[in-house]
Amino acid sequence: MQKALFALGLVLFLLGLLTGFVVPALKNPRMALASHLEAVLNGMFLVVLGLLWPHIHLPDGWALAAVVLVVYAAYANWIASLLAAAWGAGRKLAPIATGDHEATAAKEGIVSFLLASLSVSMVAGIGIVIAGL
Repeated sequence: MQKALFALGLVLFLLGLLTGFVVPALKNPRMALASHLEAVLNGMFLVVLGLLWPHIHLPDGWALAAVVLVVYAAYANWIASLLAAAWGAGRKLAPIATGDHEATAAKEGIVSFLLASLSVSMVAGIGIVIAGL
C-alpha cells in the first residue's frame, strides 16, 4: 500500500503541475486554479499518507477500503474542479469559485455528484485511517 500511495500521490502532484499550465485557457480560471491547487495538495497528502502507512494497523480489507476511498476522493477532487473550470460548472457546491458561470444541468449534476461523493469518501477514508493508528 505504501508504494501505491507514493506512486498515486506523485502522479496526482504531476497532474496538478500540468493543470497549472492550462489555468488561463479554461472557461473559469478561478476554478482552474482551484483544480491545480487541489491536485498538488492532495498529491502531497497521498505521499504523506504513504509515509504514515507503516504506523497504521488495520485488517487487509479495511486498509484497502481506506486507500480506495482516499485515493478516489483525491483524484475526484482534481477532476471535479477541472471539469467545473472547463464547463463553467459547480455553481451549487462551489459558488465562490464559480462566480457567474453556469453550465447545463447534466454538467452541473456531474460536478455536484463528484464533489458530494468525494467529500463522503474522504471523511470515511480518514476515519478508517485514524482508527488504524
